[in-house]
Amino acid sequence: MQITDVRVRKITKEGKMRAIVSITIDDVFVVHDIKVIEGEKGMFIAMPSKQAADGEYRDIAHPINSETRESIQRIILDSYEKALSEPGE
Repeated sequence: MQITDVRVRKITKEGKMRAIVSITIDDVFVVHDIKVIEGEKGMFIAMPSKQAADGEYRDIAHPINSETRESIQRIILDSYEKALSEPGE
């Protein structure tokens, strides 16, 4: 599996969310609404989720194992850092 495109939309409003990201996997599958969050221990990603009837939020798309999650997070956070350094943004 290769992430072939990352699109970062920076968020400038107050709060902990810093960006919303879309990734393309193998040029054939897109996952939208991945959030970049600034937490107490640093930046992390939150996969797209929706609120269930019981009020809990559940991921609607997510990696199956921790190695894949870490790989996706690293690629997204690297792309976010790059987007921050781009002039005029």
